[in-house]
Amino acid sequence: MSQEIELKLALGPEGPDALRHHPLLGEAEPRLTCLGNTYYDTTAGELEAARMALRLRRVDGLLLQTVKTRGEGGGGLSRRGEWEWQVPGPGLDLAGLEELPPASLGQGVLDRLEARFTTDFHRTTWHLEHRGAHIELALDEGGISAAGSRVAIRELELELTSGEPAALWSLAEGLAESVALRPSDTSKAARGGALLAGEWRLPAGGTPHGWLHRAVTALDAQADSGLAEWRDAARDAFCQLADLGDAPIRDAASALADAVNNDAWLTPDNGRRLLGLAHRLSGQTPLA
Repeated sequence: MSQEIELKLALGPEGPDALRHHPLLGEAEPRLTCLGNTYYDTTAGELEAARMALRLRRVDGLLLQTVKTRGEGGGGLSRRGEWEWQVPGPGLDLAGLEELPPASLGQGVLDRLEARFTTDFHRTTWHLEHRGAHIELALDEGGISAAGSRVAIRELELELTSGEPAALWSLAEGLAESVALRPSDTSKAARGGALLAGEWRLPAGGTPHGWLHRAVTALDAQADSGLAEWRDAARDAFCQLADLGDAPIRDAASALADAVNNDAWLTPDNGRRLLGLAHRLSGQTPLA
């Protein structure tokens, strides 16, 4: 098992092009990969309920099987358990799952697994040295397909391969100077599950960490569904956060509560406000 430490960022429509021209990428050489993924679960969604993800990934002529477990973090930053190995295909390596977390869900779960949804995207990858850390930047552009519906993937993942997590925040804040981006707390697997079910569920608030997580998840839901109710939920969560925070948190959360009323709210300025909140409040919050 490895532990994945990453900062997930959602991009605005102009974000990918702006990112490719950002001076922080400097001389870094991009690598383009096409990824096709099929996610598996039981019909009852037992893996999703346990916040696990199981996928088969087609990349560079190989078939890789991956298991990920519940993340801990918030405001886009997460730490997850991850297992990945090459399999012969065409289906799942069920024997390889017998000692891993999905098998802990009970007798017969592995036998009930079936393909549930797919994600297909192009990944552009850069490797940077930043503030004493080695960071992999992965820009994903494509879509998630489930139950005859499709939503766009337009996200940037900053994965720490060596060094301290503070370098992830520093790099994200530098990129946000000219790129419209924001933290995202919802994995591709969880987004696919929501698309398949036709519904989103928001985490509880209650604490500053909790209200931020709820606001960010509501923004994820609004981006995929286009429904105003999720924007209203994000605004309410930001207002709740403003009531609980100190002066800097109150000012940033209040500004974001006002900003999300506008369809074009995601600007570099608002992205930096939300990143700043996420950095200050990052903590051990269970993620989807």
